[in-house]
Amino acid sequence: MLNTDQLINNALTATRSDRFTDQRFIEHLDSLVVGLNREARLNEIGIGFHTSRLTDLLANRLRLEHWVALHPDILEEKISRPVVVIGLPRTGTTMLHRSIAADALLLAPLWFEVRQPSPLNADFEQQDDRIPVAQAEVQAMLEASPELAAIHPMDAIAPDEEIMLLEHAFMSTVPECYAFMPDYGEQLYEKDQTDAYDYLYLQLQFLQWQKRKKGLTGERWVLKTPHHLHYPEHLFERFPDAVVIQTHRHPVEVIPSYGSMMAALASPFTNHLDPIAMAQHWAQKWRSGLARTRAFRDSGFDDRYFDLWFKDSVSDPEKTIEGIYNFTGQTLTEVAMREMARWREMNAREDRPEHHYNLSDYGFTSVGIERQFADYISRHVEK
Repeated sequence: MLNTDQLINNALTATRSDRFTDQRFIEHLDSLVVGLNREARLNEIGIGFHTSRLTDLLANRLRLEHWVALHPDILEEKISRPVVVIGLPRTGTTMLHRSIAADALLLAPLWFEVRQPSPLNADFEQQDDRIPVAQAEVQAMLEASPELAAIHPMDAIAPDEEIMLLEHAFMSTVPECYAFMPDYGEQLYEKDQTDAYDYLYLQLQFLQWQKRKKGLTGERWVLKTPHHLHYPEHLFERFPDAVVIQTHRHPVEVIPSYGSMMAALASPFTNHLDPIAMAQHWAQKWRSGLARTRAFRDSGFDDRYFDLWFKDSVSDPEKTIEGIYNFTGQTLTEVAMREMARWREMNAREDRPEHHYNLSDYGFTSVGIERQFADYISRHVEK
């Protein structure tokens, strides 16, 4: 069994700290612990995994507090006009995000930074000790679930999702990727996410401060996570000058693949996983997220969104980038275009193994998915 007090004590001991300055997270952590204990049916590996991960997140919060106490100018950093990529998983968001992030005029969170936002060594500008730790973690994940290489490109030093920053507020959907907790997920969906997005802003301030120390000069962030589909009002409340790129692809090509990914992530941590129930739960979550974003757009924010179809980004990536830069008001330089083209060439999809799955393995049929996502398909896929 997981225990909130023990997790907190573990983190305090690991960082040689006396207390948390900001304790607003505790109620959210406690809800998560209850969900894991009641629903996830964790095996010994799962208990160890979640204990370690939650302890690490708590320790990261303490380290951030220490850094801010030493360098209060971190809080003076401004996160202005971020470009935010959203869309269903498997719609090309990772490729698009990493391609755009090749532009030196932009900033992007890297995998090792979102896993450990606080440097582990004082001279991180010269040699960042987080990198070898992150590389070892990625390698361990791929060894535990080799199929992940075919589902999502794992790279410790590549741009990645700020969902792992949101995870530090204990209100993200990340734990649901590693444990089937439908009741917890439904309760989480209705929670006020203000604390989570406030903490995301603080972490981006800290990362921006670090990047400045490393000599990076980009002025705008390019962010990416499908998580924002669920909470558009909180995204714009905390980042009022954000612009959003929403990617689109037919759900039949997306939802079963994502279901297989969730089963692959969760399977090592329980002896009782029902892959069909897991996949169906996530399908409903994404249907709800798409509906929330659509309603938010219709409420007067539609002009803040740029729609991008997956097939267009694949068939003509340069034209796609030009359209995005025109929409966001960024300057697209020849240097940036060359760097993006070089990145795409080095990271072609054919260099990774194929991802094989059957719809029926996860309780899906093409007709059923088309019915479930009929409104989204009619508005964003069928043109």
